[in-house]
Amino acid sequence: MKKIFLFLIPIILLSLSCQPKEDKVMSDDEGKVLLEKFMETMTNADTTVAEEILHPDCVFRYPLLPEPVKGIEGYKGLIRNMANTFSDFKVTIEDVNVKKDRIWCRYTMSGVNTGPIGDVPATGKKFQVTGMAITRIADGKIIEDETYWNVLGFFQQLGYTLTPPKAKIE
Repeated sequence: MKKIFLFLIPIILLSLSCQPKEDKVMSDDEGKVLLEKFMETMTNADTTVAEEILHPDCVFRYPLLPEPVKGIEGYKGLIRNMANTFSDFKVTIEDVNVKKDRIWCRYTMSGVNTGPIGDVPATGKKFQVTGMAITRIADGKIIEDETYWNVLGFFQQLGYTLTPPKAKIE
């Protein structure tokens, strides 16, 4: 009996050590602090903490951008562009939920359109829209951020209208 027991112990230990390890789970507080720093970079147009909070392989997907923004330098460029496009820009976190390597956030962003948005000229008008962001974390840093918000409502607040094509009557 003793020999069987001594034989089983190494097998059990080996099988336990071969189990897949779950990634470090971020606490709610850690997730909120990281997200607050991230939102502050946008609100204050201050990228001094970018290397601290962003993974080198980070990717950002936003509704107004035709292609994802990649890397820390790409993000810094996005923040500079936002600062040139919007004055009084502010992002306010409304709700946060942290689960494993994801942060789910509902937020409100507001500001004044004082610079062009691509080829669209500035209107000088205020806007306020709510949105949802799903942020993925790797190695304690933001590696991916995908944001959804009401682009049509945003442009309507800036004074633009949607003109559908005219129906072809035969």
